[in-house]
Amino acid sequence: MLTLSRACGRLLAGVALALAAPAARAEIPDGTVKIGVLTDLSGFASDSTGEGSVVAARLAVEDFRKEQPKLQVEVIQSDHQNKPDIGSSTARRWIAQERVDAILDVPFSSVALAVQEVVRDSRAAFIASGPGTSDLTGPKCSPNTVHWTYDTWALAHGTALALLRAGKTRWFFLTADYAFGHALEADAAAVVKAEGGTITGNVRHPTAAADFSSFLLQAQGSRAQVIALANAVGDTVNSVKQAAEFGITSGGQDLAALLMQLSDVHAIGLKDAQGLYLTEGFYWDANPGTRAFADRFAARMKGRRPTANQAGVYAGTLDYLRAVAAADSTDGRVVVAKMKERPTRDPLFGDGMVREDGRHVHDMYLFQVKAPGESAAPWDYYKRVQTIPAAEAFRPLADGRCPLVRAGK
Repeated sequence: MLTLSRACGRLLAGVALALAAPAARAEIPDGTVKIGVLTDLSGFASDSTGEGSVVAARLAVEDFRKEQPKLQVEVIQSDHQNKPDIGSSTARRWIAQERVDAILDVPFSSVALAVQEVVRDSRAAFIASGPGTSDLTGPKCSPNTVHWTYDTWALAHGTALALLRAGKTRWFFLTADYAFGHALEADAAAVVKAEGGTITGNVRHPTAAADFSSFLLQAQGSRAQVIALANAVGDTVNSVKQAAEFGITSGGQDLAALLMQLSDVHAIGLKDAQGLYLTEGFYWDANPGTRAFADRFAARMKGRRPTANQAGVYAGTLDYLRAVAAADSTDGRVVVAKMKERPTRDPLFGDGMVREDGRHVHDMYLFQVKAPGESAAPWDYYKRVQTIPAAEAFRPLADGRCPLVRAGK
């Protein structure tokens, strides 16, 4: 029979043991992390993001479980329909009611900026792969956000600087008339001017335009060496196809797409897209690691190869989950801070790092689309022209006006 003193001792020991329970159970309820892929499942960016982004996240989870088999990961998905109000309301519901720990992908800058504001004051993290706006790591940066794959600054500077240094100094801009298109044009135009080039003109078109003939005739008549397409997805596809009909590239002018994904080239076809220049951070056929991932992806996507956006979902998800395990927490600010503490490495983007402003930094590449005769197999579309080192690929930290950097956080 226990004496009172011994009973009290055991009680106190039990309390102490309970208080000393592993932080994983306190910080990661039930040892489970819940991530939500918020993407375009039905609109005109669904080929470059969409279901492929969901598959990429699931592949990252599979690989993470090999490293941390005791930590469970649940993946959910939703279609934001390219509408900021739907994106923000979904993010709010996920965080408040469904206990989602991280939101992934979110193509379209307007939707991403709306989601970022919801996440900012929460305990969730936002790992953005799909959006392009550099404001996510600039004036609107958040301690809860990591921007992984690309942004308007990287795309515009990568393509413009390489072509300018190759002697292509006269530029004309064909630009989508909304904030994203304006940002692409402004970033590229700044490089053209800084390098002593000339802007021979520009024209702006509405989104989802069907007829680009009048815009392309202006570009053709400008005698520019480079016609820069500051647009995206369907608008880029249509403008490239119609440029081929007008004989623009065969007439000696170069087309430079300031935002183009592998799925866009696939939709255009090599006959019309051949010779086009673009900047990307990932290409499926770059090395054995990217090819192995592409084979796994293709097995679930009816033979399709991953885009850079989808690759970014994989890499961002994997690094987020590794940081969760390292921090023993799902608190968004804690996890993002952990992501910033150490270098990143994965088979798709290689070596990289997450900066103070939340920008993931890695090598970018200038590609040129192959001619049909150069392509050896389906989805064999790019040839590498130049590697842009990570240190040069993204906007300098001091130029972004991110409050986190100014505050030294």
